[in-house]
Amino acid sequence: MADTCGQVLLGSGLTVLSHPLMYIKVLVQVGHEPLPPSLGRNLFGRQVYQLPGLFAYAKHIIKIDGKAGLFNGLAPRLCAGTIGTLVHSRVLQKCQDAGKYEVSGTSQKAEEGSLQHVVNETTKEMIARSCATIITHPFHVITLRCMVQFIGRETKYSGVFDSIVTVYKNEGVLGFFAGLIPRLLGDMLSLWICNMLAHLINTYAIDDSMSHTGEIKNCSQAVTGFFASMLTYPFVLVSNLMAVNDCGLAGGLPPYASIYPTWVDCWRHLSLEGNMSRGNSLFFRKLPVGKTYAIDQKRFF
Repeated sequence: MADTCGQVLLGSGLTVLSHPLMYIKVLVQVGHEPLPPSLGRNLFGRQVYQLPGLFAYAKHIIKIDGKAGLFNGLAPRLCAGTIGTLVHSRVLQKCQDAGKYEVSGTSQKAEEGSLQHVVNETTKEMIARSCATIITHPFHVITLRCMVQFIGRETKYSGVFDSIVTVYKNEGVLGFFAGLIPRLLGDMLSLWICNMLAHLINTYAIDDSMSHTGEIKNCSQAVTGFFASMLTYPFVLVSNLMAVNDCGLAGGLPPYASIYPTWVDCWRHLSLEGNMSRGNSLFFRKLPVGKTYAIDQKRFF
């Protein structure tokens, strides 16, 4: 219990610190570009037009809503983090207890570090994460909509409880789970890619006789996690767009977004436009040639 409380407190602290970053990322994901591009230089010294980065975007939000404006949607996100941590911890413990019970009834046990052991542990983690994601997704939807309100200066989602009522009245129960499927798929793929790649590296690329083997394996886990998140980013983007799609906010309607019947249609549309990585980076945001942005409908070349 103490460990879970510690995880909740640590997670809440990290959530507060990282919230402005997520806020800006979400606005970029939906295509909100309130500032004109500027002429800069890329890593090779060549002049290119660049979209505003993290700090310029943050200054713009502060100018309009003040410093507190960087924390729009924080309350439902804290609720999601707290509930998600508790659910994840409880479900994971149940899975581990069930695994111990099954092992006690058999004579075989997967050796630690073996492929079977990695598969077993990854399966338990996947179940725990999926349960936490499903239960907390309504708060995730509310968080995103509270953020996207910045675009049209709406106040439709003003609090956790009021937002719950608003979603239920306008969209029913299904509204709380908008964008859930691509989010679940992305989480599961990211987890399996990360753990499988880490296992391959730790087994075939790292010699146990090497010094600091433990630190190297931890580093490989972090690297594979970053790589997996990059590969599965399109699922995150599509999930967030579907969570605000056609919800009555300016950021979920044309010209910012098309009305997508399903998340597959959203994926295809982004793929055709070459926007599958939109919002993935908040630095060195090169202006794509010939792209149209909803801020002023101008094309920059």
